Amino acid sequence: MSNGSLLLLILCLFSASYLPRLFPMLYFSQRQVPQWFSDWMKYVPISLFAALVFKDVFISDNQFDVIGNVRIIAMFLVAGVAYKTRSMAISVITGLAAVFLLSMI
Repeated sequence: MSNGSLLLLILCLFSASYLPRLFPMLYFSQRQVPQWFSDWMKYVPISLFAALVFKDVFISDNQFDVIGNVRIIAMFLVAGVAYKTRSMAISVITGLAAVFLLSMI
């Protein structure tokens, strides 16, 4: 691949990732965000996180795994710690420790 082609590829990838972020900022900098949209957007981060986490908790070896799955116990433990402490660091450490200790049983 020549330097010109590589530079063109980088510029195209930059445009493809930057422009979808730029247009909403430009649009909403002059307008007020509707309340229903703001309320709806509050659920997006937790929904994305839940989709990522639940896949790793319930699926192993391309099969739905519930029986004897120690990650489910760790998930409930971490959910309780996260709710009580509201600390991401403590929740992550608790999850790592719980999975480690429960997998040794």
